Amino acid sequence: MKLITAIIKPFKLQDVKEALVDAGVEGLTITEVKGYGRQKGHTEMYRGAEYSVDTLPKIKLEILADEENTETITKTIIDAANTGKIGDGKIFITNAEEIIRIRTGETGSEAI
Repeated sequence: MKLITAIIKPFKLQDVKEALVDAGVEGLTITEVKGYGRQKGHTEMYRGAEYSVDTLPKIKLEILADEENTETITKTIIDAANTGKIGDGKIFITNAEEIIRIRTGETGSEAI
């Protein structure tokens, strides 16, 4: 089992969700997050004063998947989230040692 975590631009969320549903993904977790990478934030003007915005809004997606589906899911996210500009995001793939469905006690693939 793999945990696929993707950080994407907020305006790409709908495109990515639709592409994942079309790819057969049945569930995911979406979290609004803030952070920065190479972008390092930016400066803005408010009431005539310039101020620095050090973190940028992003969306974090988390998807549990069988190992054989990982490549399809990551390719789907890349294709749907790509704008070709800096700040498109990252994908992290980690091992999920054990998954347990709370309601039934099912484990592993059955718990997804």
